[in-house]
Amino acid sequence: MNITFVSDAVYPYNKGGKEKRLYELSTRLARLGHDVHIYTMHWWESPETTRTEDGVQLHAISKYWPMYQGDKRSVKEGVMFGLACFKMFRVKFDVLDVDHMPFFPIYSCWLVCLLRGKKMYGTWHESLSRDDWKVYMGKPGSIAYLIEHVSIKLPRTITAASAQTKQLLASIHGRSKRVELVASGIDTKLLAKLKPANIQCDVLYTGRLVKDKNVDKLVRAVAIVAETDPSIRCTIVGHGVEKPRLEKLITKLGVTKQVSLLDPLADAQDVYRYMKAAKVFVLPSVREGFGIVALEALGCNTPVVTVSSSSNAARHLIDEGVNGSVVPLEPHALADAIIYWSTTKPADFSKQVSLYDWDTLARAQAEVYAA
Repeated sequence: MNITFVSDAVYPYNKGGKEKRLYELSTRLARLGHDVHIYTMHWWESPETTRTEDGVQLHAISKYWPMYQGDKRSVKEGVMFGLACFKMFRVKFDVLDVDHMPFFPIYSCWLVCLLRGKKMYGTWHESLSRDDWKVYMGKPGSIAYLIEHVSIKLPRTITAASAQTKQLLASIHGRSKRVELVASGIDTKLLAKLKPANIQCDVLYTGRLVKDKNVDKLVRAVAIVAETDPSIRCTIVGHGVEKPRLEKLITKLGVTKQVSLLDPLADAQDVYRYMKAAKVFVLPSVREGFGIVALEALGCNTPVVTVSSSSNAARHLIDEGVNGSVVPLEPHALADAIIYWSTTKPADFSKQVSLYDWDTLARAQAEVYAA
């Protein structure tokens, strides 16, 4: 089967949750014998517009456009990549699966499929209400909500990457038919064989440094812990527009010995080794369509502390007091959870996440396309 994906971003050039999910599924679908292609922006430095990586053919159908303007998604990037997706008219495929962000490609590819008599699939990682969009974008949020609301009606079948997203598609947007749940996952075999990094790391965060992630609250929480335990060590791995502010905050709070800011690690296996070395992983994000990084930490048998935001699907991965804690987005609450988990040795809960193995999920995704 020729399975073609459309996504403005691909791993490892952009290391977000949706890109990692597409990488893991697409490479496994290729190993299952499918002919797999991804149409994206021109992320790589070399001039060729087509290249093969890990058994998957990548095609650049547009130049690279910056995905973010400040800490928010760029409307210009979405529009320009959406226009480039009309080039899919001349692409042969059996299955066309379009990533829901940044929405404009959904419209382009829907028209392509309509005129060619093809069925379009869509993948949704999160779904926002009108109020959520207004919080994110201000007044233009109402327009963004309508753009998403209409786009949800267009795919023949939608794959929801989390149970929360599937529920929100129904409750907010009225889309319940032909919505299949195929969660994000982890490589359980890889995680089982990796050893912890040789570092002192009590608290770990990895991810983008943007406003919604609330990494500043983590820094403040570590400063509270350091008042009674100056030996606490926190490692923050990532990049983003908030990094300069975080550097200033670390200095202002006097925790330069306790908090280290590192650039993204080149090798995903190094990230997992850091997770295995950490006593607790903290994800203070208020918006997670699934929270794959939290699942990866759990797969490393590292407890996770996350926050009780209704838009944070990662909270559903937590079995309170067993593999982590869900707390209010408040530095003292985060500090209390950090103290607990950095001084409590958890039971082995890594097997609880075995249902999220990528091999199983890739077969489930193939069944969605075959139905």
